[in-house]
Amino acid sequence: MEQQTLFGEADTRPLAARIRPQTLEEFVGQHHLLGEGKVLRRLIEHDQIASMIFWGPPGVGKTTLARIIAGRTKATFIDFSAVTSGIKEIRQVMQQAEENRRFGERTIVFVDEIHRFNKAQQDAFLPFVEKGSIILIGATTENPSFEVNGALLSRCKVFVLQALTTDDLTMLLGRALTDPRGFGRQKIVIQPDMLEAIANFANGDARTALSTLEMVVLNGEADGDTVTITPETLTQCISKKSLLYDKTGEEHYNLISALHKSMRNSDPDAAVYWLARMLEAGEDPLYIARRVTRFASEDIGLADSRALEVSIAAYQACHFIGMPECSVHLTHAVVYLSLAPKSNALYMAYESAKKDALTQLSEPVPLVIRNAPTRLMKELDYGKGYQYAHDTADKLTDMQCLPDSLLGREYYRPTEQGLEAKYKTRLEQIKTWKRQHRG
Repeated sequence: MEQQTLFGEADTRPLAARIRPQTLEEFVGQHHLLGEGKVLRRLIEHDQIASMIFWGPPGVGKTTLARIIAGRTKATFIDFSAVTSGIKEIRQVMQQAEENRRFGERTIVFVDEIHRFNKAQQDAFLPFVEKGSIILIGATTENPSFEVNGALLSRCKVFVLQALTTDDLTMLLGRALTDPRGFGRQKIVIQPDMLEAIANFANGDARTALSTLEMVVLNGEADGDTVTITPETLTQCISKKSLLYDKTGEEHYNLISALHKSMRNSDPDAAVYWLARMLEAGEDPLYIARRVTRFASEDIGLADSRALEVSIAAYQACHFIGMPECSVHLTHAVVYLSLAPKSNALYMAYESAKKDALTQLSEPVPLVIRNAPTRLMKELDYGKGYQYAHDTADKLTDMQCLPDSLLGREYYRPTEQGLEAKYKTRLEQIKTWKRQHRG
């Protein structure tokens, strides 16, 4: 049965558009912002709306909430897309907003995907936001700290919208089945656990949940005005989950951070999960292999030098055979690194040395360890007194290799983890020998 509009014609809009919430009471989710007494709800109820940025994943209600605010505050609502608009369109919208202001009307300009605007386009909003010609509500799936100009961001309150919970989505799906704007005029036979399965599949995205429900109903078994949803139909419609991932955005860095920190925490199960999340969402396996190789020396180092060998081997395997076959090689490396003893001594050594290197750039190389390929250099004492360690019985010398100002500085401080304990003992023996033979 087709849904009818007030004028008797079929409403062919997608389900998500037909049942878009019109009031705060209909809005689902974001209880941390819109619950009784919460900050955003108070601002809306007291009509104290200022420019703001809604930051959150797709399908959590950013556009819907902006429309509700416009309706609640009796403001003119202008929907503005960063994908299809430029400076010319911005100026036209601002002119319209200025005319509205002269007649005492407020204008809410909603900019979807505001992160897609370049700096000049974002700056075009600034003077109008500052003098109150418009209330700017921007929506973005990217971290506004990186994607929105500082000047504009400082004039907007950022509200973080969260992915909807399974309970939120299940309630939304149930409403879609009873709301006349949805499937309320039809008899839909669907089991509660099927609604929960759709909610889980949607991964926090209301639009995905409603689109999936619509597909399930349209493919259900019809008998007169009754549509029955079978397990087979549901399985076909949710056979492939679309993973939230942006290979150039914040989620990209969130997931690689999760992998890195899971390995550091010696949690192979979590590490393999985050690895799978990235690979199945289309991440370049060579990127992951490079990050894993970095981890091998940064977080394991000499505690188990085999970690670097395994990582390089995994990188080469990824290069040779690619996805999906190389997933097991990356899993091999990730599990090995998760279980290996941990030491960040090499990382700390370099960072400490880097600090001195940057602040003491003019320190000369000691003459004793300079090369002397010419006669003049030899006359200037380049290489004078150099001791060739291989010519000594212990293969050690007491020669000074650091500049005078850094004499005695220690950068590498080995731990007792894994094989590094052996290198720590060796280093202590070397230092003891040098102290005994110095001078």
